[in-house]
Amino acid sequence: MNKKLNKIDKLIDELCPEGVEFKELGEVADYRRGSFPQPYGESRWYGGEDNMPFVQVAEVAENMRLVKNTKHKISKLAQPKSVFVPTGTVIVTLQGSIGRVAITQYDSYVDRTLAIFKKFKIETNKKYFAYQLQKKFGIEKESARGSTIKTITKEEFTKFKIPIPPLPIQEEIVKILDNFTELEAELEAELEARKKQYEYYRDELLCFDDGVEFMELGDCIQKNTGGGTPSKSVSSYWNGDIPWASVGDLSNESIIISSTRNFITQEGLQNSSSHLIPKDDVIVAIKISPGKMKIAGVDIAINQDLRGLSLKSFLNNKFITYYFQTISIVGDGAIVKAITVNTLNKIKIPIPPLPLQQEIVKTLDKFDALVNDISIGLPAELSARRKQYEYYREKLLTFNSITN
Repeated sequence: MNKKLNKIDKLIDELCPEGVEFKELGEVADYRRGSFPQPYGESRWYGGEDNMPFVQVAEVAENMRLVKNTKHKISKLAQPKSVFVPTGTVIVTLQGSIGRVAITQYDSYVDRTLAIFKKFKIETNKKYFAYQLQKKFGIEKESARGSTIKTITKEEFTKFKIPIPPLPIQEEIVKILDNFTELEAELEAELEARKKQYEYYRDELLCFDDGVEFMELGDCIQKNTGGGTPSKSVSSYWNGDIPWASVGDLSNESIIISSTRNFITQEGLQNSSSHLIPKDDVIVAIKISPGKMKIAGVDIAINQDLRGLSLKSFLNNKFITYYFQTISIVGDGAIVKAITVNTLNKIKIPIPPLPLQQEIVKTLDKFDALVNDISIGLPAELSARRKQYEYYREKLLTFNSITN
């Protein structure tokens, strides 16, 4: 690695000793946002003869590639109302999971929540440009607008600046970073295979016949608690020591949620409709990702998109959390999916004897650790590789600006 870094240092000394010019994205490439006919929910926009892959934010993976199969296929009728993107095009997500970058590996149509970079105005290595986009958007998303769903607009990212060193330097940087991403992809593929194996056994263990009693969730709950958001305009409500969760905080792999991105004060808790969910109670989303469920690892306050559930003694909290991973809950809404509390309460769940629930949980905990615990095995190795990649990406993609 040191030899490769030394080579880049020599190229910098030779080709740009005074620094590197930073250019706005609009100076580097032509771009536009994707599109889709409205409303999203109309069935005529999907499937049918001559349909094509339709790429939304969820289809952009974290390895600079699209997922193998898109969730939706855009119909021939809808295609003229969307934006065609040929193989090999750089795209970046602008909403929700901001800053996911891909170089498309198949022809597709792209949603309005993504930006499409079609043509470079100056000589630029496409992969280098993609790496710089990933880095820049990773920084800017922290200050993106929006409370529930963060967004970066076309007008905002137009003025984003990235360094454009001479092409030989770009190419050498890409070679180094590609080595990291290729190794990471191999580890991810192996881990994904293990996850599928785990999911198969989990689903088998949690599949029950008519010999097991099923009950509505509402009949298994002692207390169903709502949430809320303290006023963002009152600074004394925020940056306290009380973890405050929104749906995004439920996205970690573990079934336990012990940390959140935001914290509120006791004053913020008392002066809002948010409630503190006790440790070991269940937290479930009713909006955005309806049915996504975790267990509170500490006392956690929640926002209005979540509910806190205190279960009756005949139901193991881990058992129900694992069970909810096996069911699909379809919410209402074209863009933001949601379910009502009444719908949540009517979901039927199996109630095997408590000792059997505990035995199933014990088995699934072992499987879960093998595929999700970043302190052991493949997850630990993958985590280490990602940190190493992030370190070198930051080092390699950072330049001194040319002095005037």
